[in-house]
Amino acid sequence: MAFSLQIDAHSEIGLVRNNNQDSAYVSPHLIVVADGMGGAAAGDLASAVAIRELQRADEQNLAPNASESGPLVGDQMLEALGGALAKANDALSDLVGWDHSLEGMGTTVCGAMFDGEHYGICHIGDSRGYLLRDGQLTRLTHDHSWVQSLIDSGKITVDEAAKHPHRSLLLKVLNGQPVHTPDFKLVDAKLGDRVLFCSDGLCGMVDDDVILKLLSADKPLDSIVRSLTQAAHQGGGLDNITLIVADVVDYDEALQAVPPQVLGAAEAMKIPEVDFSEPIDLSEIIEDTTRVPRGLPVADAAAIDEKLPDGVIDPDRFEAIRYTPHIASRRRRWIGWVLTILAILALLTAGLFGGRAYLESQHFIGPDEAHVAIYRGIPEQVFGHPLSRLTETSEILVDDLPPYYAARVQNQELRYDSEHAAQTQLEVLGEMAERCKAERAATVPAETPAPQTPGAETSADSASPEPPTDGQSGTTAPQSPNSVARSESPTSSASPNRPDLEACG
Repeated sequence: MAFSLQIDAHSEIGLVRNNNQDSAYVSPHLIVVADGMGGAAAGDLASAVAIRELQRADEQNLAPNASESGPLVGDQMLEALGGALAKANDALSDLVGWDHSLEGMGTTVCGAMFDGEHYGICHIGDSRGYLLRDGQLTRLTHDHSWVQSLIDSGKITVDEAAKHPHRSLLLKVLNGQPVHTPDFKLVDAKLGDRVLFCSDGLCGMVDDDVILKLLSADKPLDSIVRSLTQAAHQGGGLDNITLIVADVVDYDEALQAVPPQVLGAAEAMKIPEVDFSEPIDLSEIIEDTTRVPRGLPVADAAAIDEKLPDGVIDPDRFEAIRYTPHIASRRRRWIGWVLTILAILALLTAGLFGGRAYLESQHFIGPDEAHVAIYRGIPEQVFGHPLSRLTETSEILVDDLPPYYAARVQNQELRYDSEHAAQTQLEVLGEMAERCKAERAATVPAETPAPQTPGAETSADSASPEPPTDGQSGTTAPQSPNSVARSESPTSSASPNRPDLEACG
């Protein structure tokens, strides 16, 4: 029996980023997200390229003369997806060969083609697919990340992975290199299924149990999408947020006729046409080595006693080059050894200047003794030397903040790409602190009444006022950030206009 998909989707910049590098595509037969990265215009270009090729595959699948047997089904969908991603990978390689400043760009891809009875899943990177069926939430995809590999090998737990210093490292990505191959699988669909595909701007900010609670709500799809987006905001909104939620319903001609929609970067991105008809000048292919990372700080790796594999980069510190660039491509493989030697020599001279420029552009909020402060640089050390310096100490006390934000300040988790963004967040923290001080002062117990004069008749009832019963107390028990994040409704608040994560406790 064939089913249809009822779909709602959303893509946005988030609360911190300067532009949206996510892209998405939805149609009655294909739903997919792509999380691009690479800095400047490279990330949005990479995700747009992936979406373009997948959109073409979807259009070819539905073309009247596409196949005598009708639209693709079963394993045919996986073959079509594999072909589309291979074309996208080739296109990325061609673009880098055409414009070497794009070296290092890449994109995740996560989504499914739907034939009415099966999901044809394609996946590479750390974007995720979820399936909600009969009240149970399962992942349709397996993260291609460093921490996931540690979980798989039993070296760390899921809870430890959430706080791991290298939780953002990725092992596989669509970036023009043939060594990074996507995952494909076929999953049976069932009436009543609800599927979610999202970038890590959602799943990296919101725990799975909260996602389960919000996905399970008996609400219209657009309301569920809004709730998930709000939860990502409450988690910090540190990245672009893109998500697609789809319900499997009885076959509906109206749903089958819904026009496709492109979201995010791919909606407006004009992909350059690449022309290799002109001969390649070897002297122009030398890589801009200021974009290549100098490696992870030794102190970080030593602290957790683990050896990082070659070819991974921490996007939190090198967002402009989230994936390690590889010089060789199908059009330039013959000069790979020459460029490798040149790159090594250039790194020795360019590394110092490129690293310093990056550190000068980064800011984070952390503690300066009891106060909230802004630092320039990153909260890391190399051989015991800090990679940051204090630039401003505010009058805000860390203890005056809501518990959730106090912890984030103490852990130096509030990181920004500009001083203006850090200053803006500092002002927000100041407002939170003032509000919490006022709320906490209002809940201080009233002063104990003076004792009665000697000789006055007293009774047990009058001498000791009864404590308020449940529901009468003027105070509430403090909640940990985890308990707040797992509250019945992540969009509820201690006051009508404030999310739970800002509760003063």
